[in-house]
Amino acid sequence: MAGSGGLGGGAGGSQGAGDGPGAALRAPRAPLLFAALVLGAYCLCALPGRCPPAGRIPAPAPPPAEPPLAARSPGKSGLPVASGSGRRRFPQALIVGVKKGGTRALLEFLRLHPDVRALGSEPHFFDRCYERGLAWYRSLMPRTLDGQITMEKTPSYFVTREAPRRIHGMSPATKLIVVVRNPVTRAISDYAQMLSKTPGLPSFGTLAFRRGLGPVDTAWSAVRIGLYAQHLDNWLRYFPLSRFLFVSGERLVSDPAGELGHVQDFLGLKRVVTDKHFYFNATKGFPCLKKAQGSGRPRCLGKSKGRPHPRVPEAMVQRLRAFYRPFNRKFYQMTGQDFGWD
Repeated sequence: MAGSGGLGGGAGGSQGAGDGPGAALRAPRAPLLFAALVLGAYCLCALPGRCPPAGRIPAPAPPPAEPPLAARSPGKSGLPVASGSGRRRFPQALIVGVKKGGTRALLEFLRLHPDVRALGSEPHFFDRCYERGLAWYRSLMPRTLDGQITMEKTPSYFVTREAPRRIHGMSPATKLIVVVRNPVTRAISDYAQMLSKTPGLPSFGTLAFRRGLGPVDTAWSAVRIGLYAQHLDNWLRYFPLSRFLFVSGERLVSDPAGELGHVQDFLGLKRVVTDKHFYFNATKGFPCLKKAQGSGRPRCLGKSKGRPHPRVPEAMVQRLRAFYRPFNRKFYQMTGQDFGWD
């Protein structure tokens, strides 16, 4: 585990006169015990999660009534997701990645569209809960009418080796959306989230590099997720490139309406979500949704979105940029898009 050496650093200094080989064993153990507890907590956070109990991902509750298509307003913050009409279907489109790329923002923006019905929580079916079966998975989905699209998002799918084969088994026609972000910034954002959940983690540099500023540690998930070209290689064994849309996480912040336009085109939807739905919140540094007709106030994502990043020394940032550069360039070639990270 990267960083274990950093936590234990300084435990065994030079031995003075009369010190025997058992001196280190007589040293105070409290600092070492604390370090072990912190590292253990980090390891638990880094392990793949388990499938939540069935009751933890209920299907969306039905609203009192669902208005006809012509009467629905795309600006409403709480779209009806299930009703007595329509039926539950497998998702026709999935947001499969990546963590800390902007997947939650994209899903919330898409839910403004009257013909998109999406599961709000992440079901983790194709990575953690596959043994529960496709019937269980479909039972989670909101009801849709003909012409509407069912969606869900679980960003860990993109880095799960079995996910593309399983999704292809459900439907080879599934449309796949991947939100990508500069892998260096993404890794730091990932670490910030880990740190918020487990204070006292080893430093970013301790986890990202072996032996101080040695080789980059690709065993650490925050680093490994950013190897987009390697993950995409696995997906292209099952799906052609035409089934994918790659969304820029940076442009989703700077030009949300523009990116949403591409997504709506990809999904075969009319461009209903436009720049009139957004405003830039300077405090969060993130676009928010303007208040909808009949709604009391504008709507931003939760307080965990846009959290400040810890300061990482520039030398480490440059090392990571150099490390990712060949992977980024291969990703640009594979997708036919230059995301401008280099």
